[in-house]
Amino acid sequence: MKVKKDDTIKVHYKGTLTDGQLFDSSEGREPLEFTVGSGQVIPGFDNAVMDMEVGEEKSFDIPSDEAYGGRDERLIQQVGRDQLPEDLKPEVGMMLSSTLPNGEQIPVKVTEVADQSITIDANHPLAGEDLKFEIKLVEIV
Repeated sequence: MKVKKDDTIKVHYKGTLTDGQLFDSSEGREPLEFTVGSGQVIPGFDNAVMDMEVGEEKSFDIPSDEAYGGRDERLIQQVGRDQLPEDLKPEVGMMLSSTLPNGEQIPVKVTEVADQSITIDANHPLAGEDLKFEIKLVEIV
């Protein structure tokens, strides 16, 4: 039996950047379960599992445009420190939550701290990165 669109599958995976730096892995955890073609995983991952068979292992590369897209400079903004909670001591690398006009909360990363403002980046941490994966198809549910 081969994986096809709309199958629910379970895979073990290891994801690295092109320089070999590990960014995620299912090692020591339950396998990742998702429905193929449903948008639960990045497009390149969905495409790579097609036609795999249970027990099969595969390595593949996903260019950034089939992963988390390119970096969008419009998602980098300066925020006045007067707009932050008084007790917040922002530091570079700190993750904060920002509320959009529609009430949705999004994670942002502090990239610069100045006397009167901070710079935040709302890009996905893997935006602009080409990714490498090693996967093993564990089950077609």
